[in-house]
Amino acid sequence: MPYTIQEEKTFAVSKQALIKAALGAIAGLEGEVLKQDADSGRIVAKFKKTILGKVLGDRSQLEIDFESLTPDESRLEMTIFPINPIGQPLQFGARKGVSRTVLTWFIAHVEHRLK
Repeated sequence: MPYTIQEEKTFAVSKQALIKAALGAIAGLEGEVLKQDADSGRIVAKFKKTILGKVLGDRSQLEIDFESLTPDESRLEMTIFPINPIGQPLQFGARKGVSRTVLTWFIAHVEHRLK
């Protein structure tokens, strides 16, 4: 998928605190959790075309894997891509910058909730 963005970010918090912050960030951005597996530490969420009143133009799907590095340090591995109305990845026609915008907002919301 040419529109896919993959990124990792490490935080100085426990895995459970990071999962809680990520779920709060998804809710804060008006997203919907599609799948959540607490055992493996994986969340799949989708976001609508409009987030917090700003029209972005494409729906996005965010897949997050949580990894505990130490008891006080965890890593987020994130993959985001645009999707069509029935949830399939877009192969063409996506608007430039939408996935990056949603991912940037998501990370900012996670960081805010961890303060």
